[in-house]
Amino acid sequence: MKEVIRFLNDCKVYYLATLDGDQPRVRPLGFVMEYDGKLSFCTNNKKDMFKQMKLNPRVEISTASSDGKTLRITGTVGFNPSRAAREKALEIMPLLGNMYSVDDGMFEIFYIDQGSAVITDMTGVTSLNVTL
Repeated sequence: MKEVIRFLNDCKVYYLATLDGDQPRVRPLGFVMEYDGKLSFCTNNKKDMFKQMKLNPRVEISTASSDGKTLRITGTVGFNPSRAAREKALEIMPLLGNMYSVDDGMFEIFYIDQGSAVITDMTGVTSLNVTL
């Protein structure tokens, strides 16, 4: 888990794919944390992304490092409604406070459940393959 979080943080931007019916939708993310042993992210429950994940929890996240390694995370999402999870996110990334507050009714924490993360280089050699 730590290597996956380090990779995502080093890349700074990673892309989450959801499905809108049968149309894939991809958008950038920039926040990740480990919370209760889960790879966790955040969003706004007013966004289409949130609605799409509620309808179909299957997602993928992908990014690439400057040295040519790629990370692909596949799984389903779960939601953590706890106030403590939102507080931890704001502690880790205070900049989120420009968009959210703990009790604003919009700030959502979601995590990868029943997933995997794979890091490969440009030749296809796998350096990490973990269950999340």
